[in-house]
Amino acid sequence: MRTSVVLTAEAVAEIKRENAEIARGLKRQDPELMDRLIETYQHRLMRYLIFLTNKREVAEDLFQEVWIRVLRRGSQYNGEARFDTWIFTIARNLVIDLSRKRTMASLDEMREGGEDERPFEIAEDTPSPLQQFEGRENAQEVATVLLTLEPSYREVLTLRFHEEMSLEEIASVTRAPLSTVKSRLYRGLAALKPELLKLRAQRQMAEGR
Repeated sequence: MRTSVVLTAEAVAEIKRENAEIARGLKRQDPELMDRLIETYQHRLMRYLIFLTNKREVAEDLFQEVWIRVLRRGSQYNGEARFDTWIFTIARNLVIDLSRKRTMASLDEMREGGEDERPFEIAEDTPSPLQQFEGRENAQEVATVLLTLEPSYREVLTLRFHEEMSLEEIASVTRAPLSTVKSRLYRGLAALKPELLKLRAQRQMAEGR
C-alpha cells in the first residue's frame, strides 16, 4: 500500500504534465507508452479487479479486456483527470457489463435505500483504519476479509486505502453521490474488524490453539 502524502504545487503540476503526455501518447497509439502503462498499473489494476469479482480467472480475462479498451479508446482520454481514475472506471464498467450476463453480484445493485447518509471523513495525517489493521495484522488476512465484504463496501475500501483516491474521485469512478461513498466507507470499515476477528478465531481453531 502506498503512503498518503500531501502534494505540493510542483507535484500537482508534474502529475498534470504526465497526464497530458499520456493523453498525447494514447492518441498516437504509442506502443512504448502502452508497455510503460501496463508495467506501472498492472498490479494495481489486477488487485482492483480481483476485489470486485472475487474470481481470479474472471479478473485475468477482464484485465486483458481493459487494456484492449485503453488501446482502442485512448483518444477519449484528454488528460484532465488522473489516468488511474480513468482506467479504473473502464475496469468497473466491464465488471458491470459482465455481471449483467452472469450471476455475479452486480455493482449496479448496491444497497441505496438503507445506507446511512451521515458524513464520514478520514483524517489525512493519521494512519487509516485499514492501514492500522495491516500494520498490526497479517496483510493477507486483511485482503482475505475484504473479499468477504459486500461488493459496494469492498470497492470503496479498495479505492480509498489501496489506491488512495479521494472521496470525490471514488464518486467519479463509481458514479455514486459523495454522501453514498462516505456511507459505504463508514459501513465497510465498521464491518471489517469483526470479520477479521472471526477469521482469526477460525484459523486458531483449525490450528488447535
